[in-house]
Amino acid sequence: MKKPKWVIEKEQARRKSAAETVWLFGLHAVRDALANPRREKLRLVVTQNALDRLGEAVGLAGIAPETADPRRFPVPLDPGSVHQGAALEVKPLAWGALEEVVLREGVAPLVVCLDRVTDPHNVGAILRSAEVFGAAALIAPARHSAPETGALAKSASGALERQPYLRVANLSRAMEELKAMGFTLLGLAGEADETLEQGLAAAGPGPLALVLGAEGPGLRDKTRTTCDRLVRIDPAGEFGSLNVSNAAAVALYAAGRR
Repeated sequence: MKKPKWVIEKEQARRKSAAETVWLFGLHAVRDALANPRREKLRLVVTQNALDRLGEAVGLAGIAPETADPRRFPVPLDPGSVHQGAALEVKPLAWGALEEVVLREGVAPLVVCLDRVTDPHNVGAILRSAEVFGAAALIAPARHSAPETGALAKSASGALERQPYLRVANLSRAMEELKAMGFTLLGLAGEADETLEQGLAAAGPGPLALVLGAEGPGLRDKTRTTCDRLVRIDPAGEFGSLNVSNAAAVALYAAGRR
């Protein structure tokens, strides 16, 4: 029997609405999201054990929890997701325009640009490093980058709630905007002639953007040519390389010590 048109439209609207929300999972990620006043919180599903462990965070967030059986956890998570009995449906964070975020008062003029880094675990780890070393934001293209997901939030271990993650329509255009704001753009490339230390010295103490590409492909041609300089992280020995999240941590640490 063919479904009535109104039923089909209702199902389509429900699917569209679901696509515009994110399910965060895990005690740490859920607790930090509950404590974030910027988060629009829609639905909290917890086991009784998780509810006890989240404690006052649930009450302070002003959201009524739904208690669930841990054997039948009614949340659309990927198989294998370690939810620890806690999942929170939220709207993605809206941080505002690029200039508002990177030039806001009291924030170091240091940002990280990610060129097609799609692994949520890498992006989550970079968010943690960016928070630790005081970066103003992570900037990535809206397409071909890790979206805001539960896996990314769990890898970020709470940093997603505090560290701006801006996904822009065009990364090269955003990089040009950073240049216009006075930022020097250092692109990390293993074959670069200059070392990271040399590039940082040449950049001086002004606003700085560190630009990293995905493992394997690295920086795209347009991204490379938009950078002011290309730099490399030298290994101690003849061989060796870092994944993108480790390279970002090293570069952020070095930039912070200028």
